[in-house]
Amino acid sequence: MERLIALSAQMAHEGIRRLLVVSGEETWCQQQAAALIVNQGALWVGEEQDASLAAHYCHPRALTTLLGREFSHAVFDARRGFDVAAFAALGGTLRAGGWLILLTPALARWAQTPDADACRWSDTAQPIATPRFINHFCRTLQAHGEAILWQQGQPLTLPDFAPRPAWHPASGAPEREQAAILAELSSMLPGVMVVTAPRGRGKSALAGMHLRYLQGKAIVTAPGRAATDVLAQFAGEAVNFVPPDALLQRLSDKNADHPDWLIVDEAAAIPGPLLRELIAGFSRVLLTTTVQGYEGTGQGFLLKLCAGLDRLQHKNLNTPLRWANGCPLEAFISDLLLFDDAVPFSDSSVEYRIASLTQDAWLTSPEQPAALYRLLTSAHYRTSPLDLRRMMDAPGQHFWQAVADEQPIAALWLVEEGGLSPDLSQAVWAGFRRPRGNLVAQSLAAHGASPLAATLEGRRISRIAVHPSRQREGIGQRLIAEAHVHSAGCDYLSVSFGYTRELWRFWQRCGFQLVRLGSYREASSGCYTAMAILPLTSAAEALVATEQRRLARDLPWLAPWRAEKLPLPPGEPTTLNSDDWLELAGFAFAHRPLSAATGALSRLLNHSDLPLAALRSQLEQGLSEAEACQRLRLAGRKALLAAQRNETAEALTSLDRDRAAQSQQQVATLQFF
Repeated sequence: MERLIALSAQMAHEGIRRLLVVSGEETWCQQQAAALIVNQGALWVGEEQDASLAAHYCHPRALTTLLGREFSHAVFDARRGFDVAAFAALGGTLRAGGWLILLTPALARWAQTPDADACRWSDTAQPIATPRFINHFCRTLQAHGEAILWQQGQPLTLPDFAPRPAWHPASGAPEREQAAILAELSSMLPGVMVVTAPRGRGKSALAGMHLRYLQGKAIVTAPGRAATDVLAQFAGEAVNFVPPDALLQRLSDKNADHPDWLIVDEAAAIPGPLLRELIAGFSRVLLTTTVQGYEGTGQGFLLKLCAGLDRLQHKNLNTPLRWANGCPLEAFISDLLLFDDAVPFSDSSVEYRIASLTQDAWLTSPEQPAALYRLLTSAHYRTSPLDLRRMMDAPGQHFWQAVADEQPIAALWLVEEGGLSPDLSQAVWAGFRRPRGNLVAQSLAAHGASPLAATLEGRRISRIAVHPSRQREGIGQRLIAEAHVHSAGCDYLSVSFGYTRELWRFWQRCGFQLVRLGSYREASSGCYTAMAILPLTSAAEALVATEQRRLARDLPWLAPWRAEKLPLPPGEPTTLNSDDWLELAGFAFAHRPLSAATGALSRLLNHSDLPLAALRSQLEQGLSEAEACQRLRLAGRKALLAAQRNETAEALTSLDRDRAAQSQQQVATLQFF
């Protein structure tokens, strides 16, 4: 213990942090960790029963609330489950000289130990073992000579580390890279500057310094006010913070005066379409964001947003300010979670081949799937460490790649879905059940016209990426065609995506047909969700025909989609039919959502002379939930929904009492527990 304390002082002098893995039986690990951190003001991250062992405690899911704070040392308890995103975030809270103490099961049995965290990303009801990730962890640990492993039954031995140069922490004044960017900002012509970097490089501090030196006024926005704490600290004055949605509303007032500058902190966490609208409202904009790390932003932020902006400057901050360059802990976390998402250049003249890739490649030739994951991360802003764990160990994953010069230039990731029992699929349709996973399969049942939709078996395209220098060559279509050919036993391929006309044209060229249109914008993309299917069997073709017929009938009441030219069959008469009766019974007598029943409910209102005030307030008068509740003097959204279900039952009964009773009885039998 004395040697660790002495080494910690040396690490503080050198500006670095290190990882200490404590591996063994649960009780032994806990005892060693408690002894190591006694009187050290450490943070313990794990289950609540261990909260008393350290000065500070945090559950892994709540760790993001501590970003911006610093701790001398920390314990991360991975004995029952390993939340790698929280592990990476914890690394960013340790100051120079700190130890991150990781508690794990005995290495010999860890690969066979069920991981409780797996339920979040594997779509399994019970924890599963994660042998490929554990193998990857142990391989990374072995490759890092400055990470310490202490196993039960063996002494704690510390190598004689080579001395490093003395480190001088940041003074608060602009560092060299920051000063150069600040100088450019001070004389920047109208346009946009994007500053990107890994965590700990001083992006938010830079934004605050710019605000302090700025001659004039600026508005600051971010995903949440807490994200601007560091910025405000360096600004030296009150920050004019406006949430993104409120700022967009303010910009809609053409007569209002707006400052010259907009500063956006953690810009990649704001939906792209919303961010573009905010940028358009200002002559000068500074965007700062993390483009690699546990948040899962990725270089895709630059590809998706910045590539379409005029007068754009892109700057990087590379030098860490809160620890020294080459910090062993940062290097370990980066290697473990493949944070280096740089993708090698690919010459378009080089021929490529299509090949499948199995999950076991992580055990036999890990460099291949690692390169594939880096390609996916570079191309998609939402790829995160949970995707890495899913890619390694979740069941039902399938991968295809296009390879040129032994490097992947395109990737396709599919996930098995569907195959639910008829009883469970009908219970999903009625809203009584929501089992894990099965995004498209469940949505087709929960929002579509077919109670048995989730019984069909499909493969959903989770990710598709093509190297920027190899796009427009038809490689993505070739990957999908290959997956099509090798999907024997499946009823369909599916995709869920944020709808844009360009993206829909791609899926249409690949043979997909629309089966569902969302009624709300997706928070991450700012787009409405659409789902499409490439049918492989007659059962899937029948499902597509049913869902497209329903979409065509509902289109007049789907406001976001009326102006879109969608490939749907001609709309049918708006009289109530048997499909409507089933849908209305599901809403009135079960738990079908209002969004799924909008078309049928609107047709019902056209055929009923009853007041039906709760239904008409939203569907005909366009009131929000809050406005409807206020007008009808209802306690909240639950009371409003209950009133709407009761009114639907009343309207059905007034149209045909016997049929309404029969429908209620039919829906009641779908409860499945």
